[in-house]
Amino acid sequence: MNGPHDLGGQMGFGPVAPEKNEPYFHTEWEKRALGITLSCGAFGAWTIDESRHARENIPPADYLAASYYEIWIRGIDMLLERHGFATREELLSGHKQQDGAVPKRVLKAEMVPGVLAKGGPCDRPVETAPLFVVGETVKTKNFNLPTHTRLPRYARAKTGVVEAVQGSFVFPDDNAHGKGENPQWLYTVVFDGSEIWGEGADTSLTVSIDAWESYLERV
Repeated sequence: MNGPHDLGGQMGFGPVAPEKNEPYFHTEWEKRALGITLSCGAFGAWTIDESRHARENIPPADYLAASYYEIWIRGIDMLLERHGFATREELLSGHKQQDGAVPKRVLKAEMVPGVLAKGGPCDRPVETAPLFVVGETVKTKNFNLPTHTRLPRYARAKTGVVEAVQGSFVFPDDNAHGKGENPQWLYTVVFDGSEIWGEGADTSLTVSIDAWESYLERV
């Protein structure tokens, strides 16, 4: 999806100014936003890839004007409504009006440290050998779809070299839309700066991306 999240190479946003000694949370509500996101994710109703796509679907003006955790909460709103846990009216009012969907599981406070320590590994076995090898020249495909993808706009239809074969992992483009995990081989592909940014690019610059196998084709 070519959404407001995909800003690589976009101009007009000004310099990035990291906050010195930035705290984990700026306000108390940000802590709650993180807790709500984790606890709702534990329901088992959606995948991390679907949650990312929900955030991508926030209207661009709203997305770009929102803070980090505001984006998280707006994404959760979409998912709770989509999967029947809350209605739009309930989300707006903050009050339950009817029974909603029942979670497959509930994340209790005492479970949180263990769940966070375990993480959510997404490596999966595949039966086929990698299609590409280290050192091989490849070209990324050029597509513009309304669905989720991890191939950014600036890296489409570009020629690079496979630097590493990382293993096989859940394919997010399918997993975000209920089509299953469908794991694929994942590659690190390196591009010259001029291939990505064109004339005038820093000649010493390279850009690396992690690309699933179906994003690539032989040259």
